Amino acid sequence: MRSVRIGVDTGGTFTDVVAVDERTGEVVTTKTPSTPANPADGFIAGIEKLGELDIGSVVHGTTVATNQLLEDRISGLGFITTEGFEFILEIARQSVPDGYGNSYFWVKPPRIVPVHLVKTVGGRLDHLGDEVRPFSEEQAAEAARWFRAKGVTAIGVCFLHSYANPEHERRMREVLEREHPEAVVSLSSDVLREYREYERSVTTLVDAAVKPVMRRYIANLADRLGMPFSVMKSNGGILSAREVVHQPITTVLSGPAAGALGAALIASTAGHPSVITLDGGGTSTDVAVVLDGEPSTTTEGAIGRYPCKIPMIDIVTVGAGGGSIAWISPEGTLKVGPKSAGADPGPLCYGRGGSAVTVTDAHVYLGRIPPHLLGGEIPLDVAAARTGIEELAGKLGISPERTATGILEISAFNQSNAIRRLTVKRGLDVRDFPLVTFGGSGPLLACRLIDILGLPAVVVPREPGNVSAFGLLTVDVKNDYVRTHVTRALDLETAGRIFAELESAAADALDREGFDDPLYARSADLRYYGQAYEVRVPAPPGEVDADWRAEVVERFHTAHEKLYGYAYRDDPRHTVEWVNLRVSGIGPITRPAIRRLEAPATSPEPKLRAVHFDHPTPETPVHQRADLAPGTVIEGPAVIEEYGSTLPLHPGFQAEVDEYGNLEVRRNAQRTRHGAQSAGPTDEEGE
Repeated sequence: MRSVRIGVDTGGTFTDVVAVDERTGEVVTTKTPSTPANPADGFIAGIEKLGELDIGSVVHGTTVATNQLLEDRISGLGFITTEGFEFILEIARQSVPDGYGNSYFWVKPPRIVPVHLVKTVGGRLDHLGDEVRPFSEEQAAEAARWFRAKGVTAIGVCFLHSYANPEHERRMREVLEREHPEAVVSLSSDVLREYREYERSVTTLVDAAVKPVMRRYIANLADRLGMPFSVMKSNGGILSAREVVHQPITTVLSGPAAGALGAALIASTAGHPSVITLDGGGTSTDVAVVLDGEPSTTTEGAIGRYPCKIPMIDIVTVGAGGGSIAWISPEGTLKVGPKSAGADPGPLCYGRGGSAVTVTDAHVYLGRIPPHLLGGEIPLDVAAARTGIEELAGKLGISPERTATGILEISAFNQSNAIRRLTVKRGLDVRDFPLVTFGGSGPLLACRLIDILGLPAVVVPREPGNVSAFGLLTVDVKNDYVRTHVTRALDLETAGRIFAELESAAADALDREGFDDPLYARSADLRYYGQAYEVRVPAPPGEVDADWRAEVVERFHTAHEKLYGYAYRDDPRHTVEWVNLRVSGIGPITRPAIRRLEAPATSPEPKLRAVHFDHPTPETPVHQRADLAPGTVIEGPAVIEEYGSTLPLHPGFQAEVDEYGNLEVRRNAQRTRHGAQSAGPTDEEGE
């Protein structure tokens, strides 16, 4: 019987692998350098590095679609829309990035499809889906033949009001299959059956753009792996690779979503149901908010400059990773990121021909990470990092130590700004949330983030470099379905029929995945009449009757008041308007158990290394995390190292090992969760 489940997360610098034996509960982890030229190489190398295993299933977190969008590698893409609406992409929305302060200098970026590659087809539906003008088969065939002649092989189709009736779009697909059979086609009624034509058009075109690349990648991976596998989706669920190729846009936040879910499970188990998660990688840092054990979600996300109106975990990404490049602005000031040295050539200390100083080089120069990675598998060129820092310091006219410290300080503020975007700017007090930090570079700036943001604590999970890969093994199969139904007087029979249709579609998809007893989660988007955007609230299961409707409306009032500080419960002038009805179909899986930490047989004395914090510390204790028993308290200055990551513990801070092996980092004056006291003053003495 095959019993081993494997999670593989491909990051910008490393590919992380976690294997769980479902019979024994044993967990094995490893990392291997990513291979940007062909991510499948790193994927296969990571699994092979585990050795011979009886593999039962594999789940993959991929950045293939994400990177294609971020790097703007889109070509050969066409768009078909309703006659008279050929400029929908050009008109777009009136919003200007960064508000009016930037409006005098902002130039509208190129559209995802230039206007000369947009074709229109006659036919018109109204907002209820009723046909106003018949679909023009002749114009449809002309458009298909035109794209074939131009060599356009990826086509997005978005007709007006097709969310209410997909018939015209489906007929367009039939024409394309007949006249242009080699074309890859995405229909808006399949990708996003929701109103707002511009967002629906762009989302559909993004799906069409990444579909050829994802199909090739998935086919290559399946051939080399020799077995079926699943792919992480942006909404916090997984789906088989054979299904995900039909809607690859659902994978645009595949890897970061897994990290947020894995961290949420680890934090909840340790007694922290509401936290901020920070995934620090080689290229970027991903931040999310977890409330009551569940990461926050959104449908208002974007990848690069492309809005993607699909359900996804609400993640803010900044270019502040270990490979982020330090540079000098034209004004002569030090900057860090967002450009990254990536995995190849990587930082100067990698010794692969990198020519730019990075955050990792600064850590190496200050002694905060060892002169190697992955427990010695990847030796680091300390001399190259030192030379690069000294040259940069010469250009800035300051000491090398101040230069390296400045690089890390700027990187810490970049990360803290991402955290503020998801908390302070959304009405959450960042001081109420512990920070769960993971990823290879995640724990490196933990102490500075506590000071900058006033965090109560930072939690560093065991093996933080593999939390995203672990998260892949904790998620259910999940599909999302939506239907726009705008009304101020919700007809109960109509709503019940829509939910039944959505649940039937979810059941069919989960049946293909092998689930015969799925779960369904309903929700609805509501707003006060006249508002431009809506609030999503969970809807109870069961019969759609008057009590059901009243319960959803009350949940909307409560959610609106929590978000915006007011509600119109008892004001008849402000009518509640229903906008979208949603269903998530869930195929539950068995999550791996998080075991309590067993005390090590021995606790060797820490080695000593010169480390520079605020001042040089020639004999800083360097602890191996595997040697620390539950309840152990380490006082800074110190460094705690392990296979995939390092925690520099600044003077004035302490780290305590909890019962699950997590490190809880706090200021010395603060009392730990278990009541242990620091070597500094007590709470009373501090007051």
